[in-house]
Amino acid sequence: MDAYPDRSNLVEYVEDDRKRFLLHYGEGFLFERLPKGTRVIFPPPPFPGIRDVAQAIDNATEHPMECDPLSAQLRPGMKVTIVFDDISLTLPPLPKPDVRQIAIELLVKKLAAVGIDDIHLIGAIGLHRRMTPGELKSMLGARVYSQFHASGRLYNHDSEDHENLELLGVTEEGEHVELNRRAVESDLVIYVNLNLTSMDGGHKSLSTGISSYRSVYHHHNPQTLAHTRSLMDPRHSQLHSSLGRMGRIVNEHLNVFHIETTFNTSTFPTIFPFLQKREDDWSALDSINFHANRISAATLPRGLIRSIFHSMRASYAMTSVQAGKTDPVHRSTLDNIYRQQLVPIDGQCDILIAGTPYLGPYNVNSILNPLLVHCLMLGYMFNMYRNKPLVREGGVLILAHPMEYKFHAEHHPSYIELFERVLPETRDPQTIYERYEPELAANPKYLEMYRHGYAFHGVHGAYMWYWGAHALQHLAKVIVLKPQDARAVEAARRMGFDTAATMPEAVEKAQSVVGSNASITNFHWPPIFVCDVR
Repeated sequence: MDAYPDRSNLVEYVEDDRKRFLLHYGEGFLFERLPKGTRVIFPPPPFPGIRDVAQAIDNATEHPMECDPLSAQLRPGMKVTIVFDDISLTLPPLPKPDVRQIAIELLVKKLAAVGIDDIHLIGAIGLHRRMTPGELKSMLGARVYSQFHASGRLYNHDSEDHENLELLGVTEEGEHVELNRRAVESDLVIYVNLNLTSMDGGHKSLSTGISSYRSVYHHHNPQTLAHTRSLMDPRHSQLHSSLGRMGRIVNEHLNVFHIETTFNTSTFPTIFPFLQKREDDWSALDSINFHANRISAATLPRGLIRSIFHSMRASYAMTSVQAGKTDPVHRSTLDNIYRQQLVPIDGQCDILIAGTPYLGPYNVNSILNPLLVHCLMLGYMFNMYRNKPLVREGGVLILAHPMEYKFHAEHHPSYIELFERVLPETRDPQTIYERYEPELAANPKYLEMYRHGYAFHGVHGAYMWYWGAHALQHLAKVIVLKPQDARAVEAARRMGFDTAATMPEAVEKAQSVVGSNASITNFHWPPIFVCDVR
């Protein structure tokens, strides 16, 4: 950690139990007292961003890592495919113009300058829902959209279009490596990546983004995810080990040029400055702003509040861009992410308290349903660590969320079946994987909605449950703080969670499991950050 900034000032212990802290509460906020002695861990402040993003991307492509400059690789008549991350990144969406737009406009200009016109742009959705034309246009800008979409050269990947998938090989562990045929047959594949967490990028980009269910099956399963320590530490992640094996086969068959970018922790719009500050640093205006928004979110119709929250754009700034071969590029990316996000922490806690933000990777312009709350908190938040989880084995997680019992029927149809039919029968990820995943993955209705509508793949709901496999094994209890109504309590219990109407009740229930002298930590997120727990 010597090479990283001193972050000791980001840890605070509650000395006055009358002091209140902000907890994200879905599309709203709580303002709660925490027990005296609670350790509160705050996210690192944002690094300065790069002022001229286009120039930085151009410089990276002309000074790449372990390969020739991009311009030196181009020749007239080449077949080139540009693949780009989907709307699951960033969270919230980037301010306009999106970095993907800036990068792709630059790349198209470079390709055109040497007489390359066989160019396809593919959204790397993997098993996510397709992006709508409006979402593609918003992400890539009107110029790129009009140039490529009408001619059928800008589209979403289809993981079930078997005529347009090609099996490249099988790893030494028996993992099928199957990718989009257009990319496989291209002379050059350029991947435009946005890295918000250390989980993303590298070999994960192609081997999930433009692969098939047959490929993803090998690493998105309970066995792999239960033994991943953690998702944010590729060195100790079975998920990333599998992706690395697949990536070596990809590199044998494809000429891939990666462009990876990282961002600072400036997560929220500038009109909400209180969300970027500690409570102690709020001005009087910040306090008024916060309480006005807290009360509005609690009283206005849910649909209106949801539309307001989903219209927000982050104020992220790009902090690095690196280009070239996959492995050296990603090593540099990880270093830049950790430099911004890593906070050294001494020791685990018995009880972990965390708010739940309104947005995860799979509910952009949609609903954070109970399965997505499970994935966001037991999958992603729990995994925001290196070395050891922030909460000890046998500890308790208290998560704040209204737990609205509601699903988006167009985006998450198979989630509904999993929640209504499967979870009442079993919550065991391995049983779901063996008994139910095959039928969910092959269900013709779900396949049709994934391929031609805007639904996540039929298996994706099960993945949301698997994503918490490690946390489910590790934690003794999960308590949902302030479920909004009886149906929310029902949803929490369906997932095996307890509930509490107040913070004191939640803490008392947690202490009944881990003892009255339990150590308590509040993970004060978002912005996203990672605890390096010693």
